[in-house]
Amino acid sequence: MTGASAGIGRSAAIEIAARGGGVVVTYNSRPEGAEETVSMVRDSGGSAVALPLDIARSDSFPAFKEELVRVLDEEWATDKIHSLVNNAGFGGGLAFEDMSEDAFDQYYRVLLRGPYFLTQALLPLIHDGGSIVSTSSSSVRPGDTESGYSGYAAMKGGLVIATRFLAKELSPRGIRVNSIAPGPTRTRIGDDAFEKYPEIIDGIAAKTALGRLGEPADIGKVIAFLVSDDSAWITGQDIQVAGGYAL
Repeated sequence: MTGASAGIGRSAAIEIAARGGGVVVTYNSRPEGAEETVSMVRDSGGSAVALPLDIARSDSFPAFKEELVRVLDEEWATDKIHSLVNNAGFGGGLAFEDMSEDAFDQYYRVLLRGPYFLTQALLPLIHDGGSIVSTSSSSVRPGDTESGYSGYAAMKGGLVIATRFLAKELSPRGIRVNSIAPGPTRTRIGDDAFEKYPEIIDGIAAKTALGRLGEPADIGKVIAFLVSDDSAWITGQDIQVAGGYAL
């Protein structure tokens, strides 16, 4: 589970552990958040370990894989994982006229290249019949087209397309590959935008069929479902988990 220091990743880790799965959570800049996630899982009777990972640095993936194998053996006496959840990322928009090549490359490294090549690196560890889930965004769909998100949405759209192709390519091993598309969700995204600017929440709720802002648990429960055997007949899908945002 990448990007589990808070928000959707933390909620998903807790939900997966509640269903009996051990969880390896990763963090980049917030080790204290990841350790809090681990504590919450353990306090609920589950098992979890936190490992550092910079999703933007694909050159670090071989070393991460080695450390992951060590932890799997020490904690769970196995060398395999049942599922991989690609959730690490960042939000925040940037107007097209202000977009620099460096900023565009950062979107690319974190939101598309990182999860793509992390999946490749960890593929030998995934059980046949396992599951891969990546977090996309409702911004890739018509209707949710806000100014300033061309770079962000382009990468999330690329992730959705890659998901469909990987579902086909990995099907001989029975590995299911899906993505989920959250709408606006109460997380730390955008530098804690919902905490800093609570006045924007009513407008978002008004655009949402179910009439409220999404909560991390709304998304986490769906991720837990998609990595479980209950979703054994679902693959190659981008599932919108947004309460009917921008219908």
